[in-house]
Amino acid sequence: MTDRLEQLLKAASPLLNRVDEALATIGAPEGHDVWPELRRVRLLPGDAARAVAALHPSALLDAIPELRADARAYADLADALPSPGSWSGEAADAYEEARRRAAEHLNGGPDSLGSRMEATADLADALTDWMINTRDDLATVLAEASLSTEAVTLSGGDHPPDIQAAAAAAIGATLLRTIADCYDRAEDLLDGSIALQTPLLV
Repeated sequence: MTDRLEQLLKAASPLLNRVDEALATIGAPEGHDVWPELRRVRLLPGDAARAVAALHPSALLDAIPELRADARAYADLADALPSPGSWSGEAADAYEEARRRAAEHLNGGPDSLGSRMEATADLADALTDWMINTRDDLATVLAEASLSTEAVTLSGGDHPPDIQAAAAAAIGATLLRTIADCYDRAEDLLDGSIALQTPLLV
């Protein structure tokens, strides 16, 4: 099932191709806002938009229930480890110490397998939301760009190279800024996750 971005990207593909071609062959006006955005993203606008379209949140979304089920399984296994009961003595004490260590490793703290699995599920959940929001943000900007005067300039008539370059740069700057800002948010998300603990996805 296609979403709004895929539909818009298909319709806007000729425009994006013209934007990329103009920027690659003619360039952009000196000092234009597109230059820092090109350095941030390191892709031409059309290629960057297609990279966002390649993000598939459904793949992570499908994995989240399994990750949370695995986290619960570690907790259940830790709880199921039998205590020494009426057993006493040095061997019982050694067993109890080993049992506690095993339980903590399974689900006893932030570094346990269960906690790391839960953190991975949380990260997958957050990344899924990020992918959906990023696709929505780009779709909105792409729709606006497709209806802009710059799009009309690039789509019709034999305009001078400097006019084409300015139009391509205007569209490119808007698209690339949106994509770069979205990827900055993803980087902050990953950095925050690593700061808390190392999830299994990292």
